[in-house]
Amino acid sequence: MEQLLREYGARAAAFEAEAHRLLAGEETSPSRVVALSRTYGDVDALNVRQSDLLKQALQCAEHGLFRAAHVMAWAAFMDFLQERLSSDNLVRLRAERPKWVGGDILEMAESVPERQFVEVARPLGLCTKNQMNALISLLQRRNECAHPSGYHPGLNETLGYVSELIQRLETLAAKSL
Repeated sequence: MEQLLREYGARAAAFEAEAHRLLAGEETSPSRVVALSRTYGDVDALNVRQSDLLKQALQCAEHGLFRAAHVMAWAAFMDFLQERLSSDNLVRLRAERPKWVGGDILEMAESVPERQFVEVARPLGLCTKNQMNALISLLQRRNECAHPSGYHPGLNETLGYVSELIQRLETLAAKSL
């Protein structure tokens, strides 16, 4: 009996995986979220907290909470960026922005706007001017989702947003301070 249950469980899992693979090609299919979940799972540079935030973003997308998905995905990205900026114990960051106060990156985040964290990544060599501008654009889109606005993204916009943030994470992961 136990063997049969395992066999049926394995068959059900195989069926589900194949159904998601087939449905992921349909433009409005939530199965596309499953495909993106596999993509972010391949990003080695994420810590547990960042991975959990991305997972929550994808869960929001699965349930049609597209604005919330943008906010959660950006939170994962910012956590990653702040971790990168503090990877040398804030030595280069403090040299670049001596007026920023705080004993650690989290204390700095209390008084420094996210946009400034994105902007400081450029002089520290973590991104180019074009990459910085693209990140600022992603931040602005997150702001539209986090605050009252007329912006109501759908599944396609949300998956594109999360996918782009994952690509930006991978690019940042390749750079060192």
